[in-house]
Amino acid sequence: MPPIVAIVGRPNVGKSTLFNRLARDHRAITHDRPGITRDRLEATADLNGRFVTLVDTGGMDYEAEEEIARQIVVQAEMALTLADVVLFLVDGKAGRTSLDDDMAERLRRTGKPVVVAVNKVDGQERIAAMTSDFHAWGFPLFPLSAAHGHGLGEVVTALADLLPEAGDEPEVQHLRTVLRLAVLGRPNAGKSSILNALLGEERLIVSDIAGTTRDAVDVAVIRGEKRYQFVDTAGVRKRTRITDGVEQYSVGKALSSAKRADVAIVVIDATGGIGVQDKRLINFLDGERKPFLIAVNKTDLVPQKDMQDLRKDIAEELRMCSHVPVLYMSAAKNKGVGKLLPQAEAIWAECQIRVGTGELNRAMRTVMDKHQPPLVNNRRAKFYYLTQAAEAPPTFVFFVSDPERVRDSYVKYLENSLRKLFGIAMAPVKVVCRGSHKPKEE
Repeated sequence: MPPIVAIVGRPNVGKSTLFNRLARDHRAITHDRPGITRDRLEATADLNGRFVTLVDTGGMDYEAEEEIARQIVVQAEMALTLADVVLFLVDGKAGRTSLDDDMAERLRRTGKPVVVAVNKVDGQERIAAMTSDFHAWGFPLFPLSAAHGHGLGEVVTALADLLPEAGDEPEVQHLRTVLRLAVLGRPNAGKSSILNALLGEERLIVSDIAGTTRDAVDVAVIRGEKRYQFVDTAGVRKRTRITDGVEQYSVGKALSSAKRADVAIVVIDATGGIGVQDKRLINFLDGERKPFLIAVNKTDLVPQKDMQDLRKDIAEELRMCSHVPVLYMSAAKNKGVGKLLPQAEAIWAECQIRVGTGELNRAMRTVMDKHQPPLVNNRRAKFYYLTQAAEAPPTFVFFVSDPERVRDSYVKYLENSLRKLFGIAMAPVKVVCRGSHKPKEE
């Protein structure tokens, strides 16, 4: 893999701001409030022509007593273990603290190359005063303003000079990314737990506290020669219950990630069934014609005698999009999670279906002879021909004399007929009726 550069430091020194600037992407949420970043975030960055994997970590507070804070430290320590070079970020305005000293000593014991960047130094005249205390550690040190980019070039050069020689890097195995998947759902439904089960490691922080995940975290799952790119997202709640600006931004990133993904996975807590916000999320994905599946998690907490009722209730709630597959699983017990990737691949394969215009029209003539479009104001719309306009999702365009005379119920009939004829059982199907005054010339 490319060399790894880990950005570490105590809370609220500007690590995510620097991460975004080096990655040239607003991937990490930045905020004045400490503790916003929790999971490890990764991005590719170009350091003077050398591509590296840049890792943003949460603030390391070894004295914190909260469970999430301790897990943040564990995740940051894992990043340090994997890193080739460490970028230790400190706050020049706040000055050197005992926590900074503790971290410096821990970094020294790793034996890894360390660059110290003193952040929030916004003027040349303040460099000496704001950096002098940090020289005592003996690490290469550079003043920096991550917010404005001042001093960034010197930091990048220092990092690049410490990277392993290009010839010493292991040969990169070129894996084919077969799918991009977004994991969505209400807070505390078990999204991160499912990804950890797939990875076989505690890659993402898991807590009973709702809203633990804030950033959209990219995680690669490797199976053989296939690479699946997952995006774990923040829990999606009702807008009226979101009073925090950070959570509002997190939810917006979650929905944006869903739009960019090939297939979305909606995680539902089996102990609560499909709630109002789950329905809204499902309706959003269905309206966007986004391929998705339902993962009902925590089935180990549902008594066996109640499982049949749970399945019936979920089938009833999904009657308007009955094509969506439903998987039942327990991430905690690692049961059923292995079905996720094959199911997502099967949905995506259906999205690639392409049907020739001739085959389409021959098949649909039989369908329309069996059930003609209904009369609307004593007139019936004439269907001239149809064609497939796009894939992912399969989009079929019917050219008709008057689209306004085609009722939604008949469009649904056409969609169901297309599904049966061409084996589209799980993928979304888009049917469009477009006005035309004459049949297509043969």
